[in-house]
Amino acid sequence: VQLQAFGGGLVQVGGSLRLSCAVSGPTFTAYDAGWFRQAPGKERELVAAMPWRGDRPWYANSVKGRFTISRNSAKDTVWLQMNSLKPEDTAVYYCATKTDRAPIYSASNYRYWGQGTLVTVSS
Repeated sequence: VQLQAFGGGLVQVGGSLRLSCAVSGPTFTAYDAGWFRQAPGKERELVAAMPWRGDRPWYANSVKGRFTISRNSAKDTVWLQMNSLKPEDTAVYYCATKTDRAPIYSASNYRYWGQGTLVTVSS
């Protein structure tokens, strides 16, 4: 499985960005998808996840109500819409997928990773 994330950039506080993740490979139709981020000096954290069925996404408390994860019907693109951005959202964002049956919020189960895309929120 290959993943490619893009769409990061510099945005002001309160602004919006949409990250995209292109997913390809033999099992791309049966995966759970997640967006992670890693801020400088901090551990990588899962911020949003969606099961392959597309229902009941999961969000970290820090982004709930501001971020939305979605996927197209072909299941080859996953988006992360980020609104009301804050300086603490500054991080490198990664998309990842997993194919096991563990809950979608099980961060350690994500096996396939894309390269990161940097999001910088300026105050």
